[in-house]
Amino acid sequence: MVGTLLAKAERLRARDVRRARRKLSRPRTSSAADVVTQRPKKVNGMNTPYGLEMVESCLTCRLRKNQWFCGLSAEGLRLLGDVSHLITYPTGALLFVEGQNPRGAFVLCSGKVKLSTTSREGKVLILRIAEAGEALGLSAVISGEPFELTAETTGPCQVNFIERDALIERIEKNGELGLHSSQALSREFQSAYRDIHDLVLARSSAGKLARLLLSWTARREKPHDGSELRIHPSLTHEEMAQMIGASRETVTRLIGDLKRRDFIRLEGSTLVIRNKVALEALAA
Repeated sequence: MVGTLLAKAERLRARDVRRARRKLSRPRTSSAADVVTQRPKKVNGMNTPYGLEMVESCLTCRLRKNQWFCGLSAEGLRLLGDVSHLITYPTGALLFVEGQNPRGAFVLCSGKVKLSTTSREGKVLILRIAEAGEALGLSAVISGEPFELTAETTGPCQVNFIERDALIERIEKNGELGLHSSQALSREFQSAYRDIHDLVLARSSAGKLARLLLSWTARREKPHDGSELRIHPSLTHEEMAQMIGASRETVTRLIGDLKRRDFIRLEGSTLVIRNKVALEALAA
């Protein structure tokens, strides 16, 4: 009896070995599981999860422009690339907070970042919206003082983070990087002076709002017929109010007034400036 069972077990084992050999000798075909495994490779060559263009290196980045902070020579880019970390942030992410000690600076590769300050009573004032290519937190990093502002993304962003000690070391050793840092700081403070002038010296909330709307047209090409300018504001009425030091209700009322006077019109999320000359007179 025992001998019969052992013989049967041996035959079953030999059959399993033959099946395994035949399976290994067959040409391999892609299964559904294989397709899923291969798919991410195709996606990684295109975009990030937020639809932003993938940036693997500052040297090969197609977003970089000469006038940006990252418009350095190949050697300068290598110096930063060795110590920088590219991070993708979702909408509403905080890069740093007012009063926080700086761990490093941020170079905005794509997207926009809202820079704001808050009073003791909790009133928020948005000083400006940082555009791609700007260095954020650089003054605090160089001075070693806490951040003066809070930086929050207004949409998905790609940001290069550079640790403070490594950045200071490279600024000391590389004249080109030091010059770019100085130019970035100069532009930052000149922008702050203009914003303070507009906020404090504008005669009315209507004038401040007009200045804000006109500032969004500064980088846009003039239309061929010279009549209308179309912009896509990324700010809510609340955020616009925080930029001009007014209430949300005031901004809503002023926009309604500008529409009634045919200075502007709204087409969904698009704001059309119909009479730029009138807005400039209001902002003067």
